[in-house]
Amino acid sequence: MSKKRVLSGMQPSGLLHLGNLMGALENWRKLQDEYECYYFIADWHALTTQYADTSKMRAYVHEMVIDWLAAGLDPERSVLFQQSQLPEHAVLHVLFSMITPLPWLERVPTYKEKMEQIDDRDLYTYGFLGYPVLQAADILIYKADYVPVGVDQLPHLELTREIGRRFNAFYGDVLPEPQPLLTQYPKLLGTDGRKMSKSYNNCLYLSDTPEEITKKVMAMITDPARVRRQDPGNPDICPLYTLDQIFAPKEWCDHVKRECPKAGLGCVDDKRELLKQLLEYLRPLQERRKALTTNPKKVAEIIAEGSRKARIVAKETLAQVQEAMKL
Repeated sequence: MSKKRVLSGMQPSGLLHLGNLMGALENWRKLQDEYECYYFIADWHALTTQYADTSKMRAYVHEMVIDWLAAGLDPERSVLFQQSQLPEHAVLHVLFSMITPLPWLERVPTYKEKMEQIDDRDLYTYGFLGYPVLQAADILIYKADYVPVGVDQLPHLELTREIGRRFNAFYGDVLPEPQPLLTQYPKLLGTDGRKMSKSYNNCLYLSDTPEEITKKVMAMITDPARVRRQDPGNPDICPLYTLDQIFAPKEWCDHVKRECPKAGLGCVDDKRELLKQLLEYLRPLQERRKALTTNPKKVAEIIAEGSRKARIVAKETLAQVQEAMKL
């Protein structure tokens, strides 16, 4: 019995950080054991907001693939490919754009949110408004059975399903309806207490050295109300404790929960214990990353081969679409 197919992608918009590892890559790695996995570099999607400066795009793509491989994505078990190397995505995007009603795009929740949040560049472009159509093409061209998403991403997947249903209603049953593979993403806060994000410059990057990680963790904001060592703290509002809950043993988390509110444990002590656990967790990844960094040719070959494999599937689906449309 053949495995069900999973597809997901990631934009090369900067260096990957601990939030990307725990929120996506760890899950992707585990899915390889059960599914036929297709993971792609969504470089065209990155252009929807970063079209004005593409000078670092190739470097970001290269570094991201290194992080993928170091995190355990296996090119022997998954197809790792680059969106822009497959023109079939663009062709299907154009065909879908002919049948997608404009109001469908304007109602996407993240469209309005990003328009309000991002004010340092012009987002009144077709590419930004129409990126869900490209996303639908990315998913449906591989006839994916499942797409790993968080609850907040369900509206995006439902739009893909609607576009597929509309296509099938016009031209016959060609495209499947991908199902959500709901995943729980741990909440990781950055060094300043806000969500870990490149735009906030508060990240622990996968490419950081142990020394850099140590410096960042030791400087992390903790409970803002705890000014002195003898002041009681509240782990529930402490960014450090969110990392404890992921990387430290349960016994240590229980110890923090018990001792911090009565000032029996200092923030520096907690940071030192977290660092011990975090650096040990990241050590295998960093060793693999170091080896891959010295072999850029191998990284490029993996993506080229993955893109070749992906294109076989993409060309077949596009041919079926064009036949159904009598093109």
